[in-house]
Amino acid sequence: MSKRKLDAKAFAQQKRKRRQWLTFVRMCRYGVNNFSRNAWLTIAATAVMTITLLVVFVTLSARSVLVDTVSEIRDKVDMSIYVKKDISNDDIKTIQAGLEGLTSSVRGVTFVSSEQARQDFAQSEKASSSTLNAINESTNEFPGIFRIKPVDINKTDELRRFVATNSTLKANIDPKREPSFAGQRRDAIESIGRWVGFAEKAGIIASIIFMAISSLIVFNTIRMAIFNRKDEIQMMKLIGADRNFIRGPFVVEAVVYGFIAAVLATAIGVTLLFTTKDKLIDYDVAIQGTIDFTTTYLGFVLLGMILLGAIIGIISSLLATRRYLKI
Repeated sequence: MSKRKLDAKAFAQQKRKRRQWLTFVRMCRYGVNNFSRNAWLTIAATAVMTITLLVVFVTLSARSVLVDTVSEIRDKVDMSIYVKKDISNDDIKTIQAGLEGLTSSVRGVTFVSSEQARQDFAQSEKASSSTLNAINESTNEFPGIFRIKPVDINKTDELRRFVATNSTLKANIDPKREPSFAGQRRDAIESIGRWVGFAEKAGIIASIIFMAISSLIVFNTIRMAIFNRKDEIQMMKLIGADRNFIRGPFVVEAVVYGFIAAVLATAIGVTLLFTTKDKLIDYDVAIQGTIDFTTTYLGFVLLGMILLGAIIGIISSLLATRRYLKI
């Protein structure tokens, strides 16, 4: 191929790129103009997009708070094995080592002596003088307690096998008190575990449902904007405008909706977190971790919201232009 042909080909490529860039700039300009020329439609679309992103922000924040709260509940729930008050130190060490060896079921083990259990009970009942007098006058009948932090409060089979088979524990276990993962207390603990699992699954399902509903709302809003300019689009098609050129301004317009809505939704969402913080903490809801994460990574949170708004807007506008205008 001659040098003249190569130069002509390079010139044609540059011209095509320049034309594509000019088309892109025009689409962006038309999209921004569309955004600004119809105030009521712009306000309505931006408001719907803001509500959409706010629902997503609140849903994800609520799930984060729920997960942290569930984690705290799990940390507070322990299981107990009661042993005789006169158990020897060697037996305590042997049993504790055996329990700590159940790594698939046990996260930690602590032993509370009979005397310490009595002191803890007296401290918890210090407001009742009659109870304190009874404790002081009676002999110590409190058992020793192995307090166990389980990996999963619904899975106690390994612990039950340990209680049934460990000879040292069987020789020292308190016959008057069943372990807390057996009998009536076992049902209560497993009920807590089931509710914890249900709450986590419900949070995930709620997030998916709200995002689907929000996407549908945005889709209908973009469709309304397209129908409002249907005559203009038909005229553009008649003069030979490219499909992408017709579709482009609506995509740009949707991205602008997403950008503004993301900023507003993030600001409102962060404000809601801080305004509800004290009340939720009073109800033992673990919200502080979510607030710390949001404030530390606020820039990334905002960027994620902008990207989500842009994605929702782009997909909704593309589907609307394709399905309802058949371009």
